[in-house]
Amino acid sequence: MSRKILDRKPGSRQFSLLGMLLFSAVGWFAIALPDHPDAIVIDAFARLPLEVPLLGLALLFARGRPARFLAGLVTVLVFAILLLKLADIGTQAAFQRPFNPYLDARMLADGWNLLSGSIGIAATLAAILAIVAALLGFGFLFRRAIGWMAMAEGRMRSGLLVAFAAPLLIGAFGFAAGQPGVEARMSRYLLERLALVASSVGDLRAFEADLARADGQISGAGLFSAITGQDVVLIFVESYGRSAIEDPRYASVTTSRLQAIETQLASAGLSSASAWVGSPTVGGLSWLAHGTLLSGLWVDSQARYDRLMRSEKPSLNRLFVDAGWKSVAVMPAITMAWPEAAYFGYDRILAAADLGYRGQPFNWVTMPDQYTLSAFERLVRALPAKERKPVMAEIALISSHAPWTPVASLVDWQSVGDGSVFDAQATSGDAPSVVWADPERVRAHYIQTIDYSLETLGSYMTRFGKDTVFVILGDHQPAAIVTGADAPRSVPLHVVSADAALIDRFRRTGFAAGMIPKADTREWPMDQMRGVLIDLFTKVR
Repeated sequence: MSRKILDRKPGSRQFSLLGMLLFSAVGWFAIALPDHPDAIVIDAFARLPLEVPLLGLALLFARGRPARFLAGLVTVLVFAILLLKLADIGTQAAFQRPFNPYLDARMLADGWNLLSGSIGIAATLAAILAIVAALLGFGFLFRRAIGWMAMAEGRMRSGLLVAFAAPLLIGAFGFAAGQPGVEARMSRYLLERLALVASSVGDLRAFEADLARADGQISGAGLFSAITGQDVVLIFVESYGRSAIEDPRYASVTTSRLQAIETQLASAGLSSASAWVGSPTVGGLSWLAHGTLLSGLWVDSQARYDRLMRSEKPSLNRLFVDAGWKSVAVMPAITMAWPEAAYFGYDRILAAADLGYRGQPFNWVTMPDQYTLSAFERLVRALPAKERKPVMAEIALISSHAPWTPVASLVDWQSVGDGSVFDAQATSGDAPSVVWADPERVRAHYIQTIDYSLETLGSYMTRFGKDTVFVILGDHQPAAIVTGADAPRSVPLHVVSADAALIDRFRRTGFAAGMIPKADTREWPMDQMRGVLIDLFTKVR
């Protein structure tokens, strides 16, 4: 914008024309912007949103105080739509669902933690400030544009009315005739979002009813008699989804690794069975999967999770405690207060600071999986099984968490020590900003981290698997950038034990033999798997 134009008084023809152009451009962009990243193409903006000329006419006809009120209302509406669509694009890319204002507010803090841990606090803060400044700048220009239009007088005002009325009339006829280049979606979009919020409120009431029924096992006394005296190690592998096994881009890596693990296990006298489990989340929010499996209730939103944390529904961990096990949580990603832990009823919690890692972090990942498992052995299972209670451990492995760089590699277990042996690995490789500039590199790094986690687990179970039952599963599929938009939400689950009869019971239930579930292997919703584990770990009376 030249200084000559800026020096003109408001109400001049140039300002009025500039106001109309800015109002139309910003309004058009906000209303026509698709709400899914895959739909953002040039053709998406080659449509006429009828709301733009309609709002322009309304603003020009209004006068005095109603005009000022209407200008503020239009500004709020247009930018509410813009913010909602930007949020939709983010949640669709990460979680393959639209943004829900009622349920997703907490994701702002989680997003900050992930980004700041990956690219640093300064870079994250700079990016957020840049986005906020850009949005505020657009909002300021949009509001000023409305003001400049409103000051038009005489022939200029008549010209602006014609400029808005002509496309509105032409577009209205086209809309009535079903022309593809004309649409009126603003009100429908806002109503759909209100309906989504309303349905979420109803969903939470339904979940309250599920909790009130308190159906299912309420005490662990007498359970798990088929595995008496054995440690039970439940391991969630971050972002380990069905695509890692079945997607042609990754299948050769993962199936080769799982076959190698089968051979290792057999040499150690261990058997395995595998199945598919439907996860309540995708791309992130791992705790929803943890809560679902351990409670036996479908926890697919933060609101459900928060309500579960305040309930008396016994977790699987508590049932094991009732039956004589010591419940331990090993959580290398927990770096702050964790009040939700009270619900699960752990006897002992080993968060990041408690695991004694002295090496460098792998960007957001606080420590590699091998160190996590080594620390678990040292801190929890160092005493022989006969000299302690059997342990029921819940472990979260995070080396396969985004941003998937750098990729760790296995070292000799005797060399793990305090973790400083991993320093060279942690400071190697490209930064996340470099990897994420190329989707192909993102996918390559993803499967390398999955391969590392599986290799570590195979080595760990072979070395430390005596008198232990392992339940290993993914928490969720990774984001769509890795899987594609139409990937299933299921994850693999493996059960490993030296008790061949126990593993055979899983196979008779529908599990596939070995570490590779087949395409037609049975899939359970994750909330039902809790009951399956309870039944198969308890002898049939």
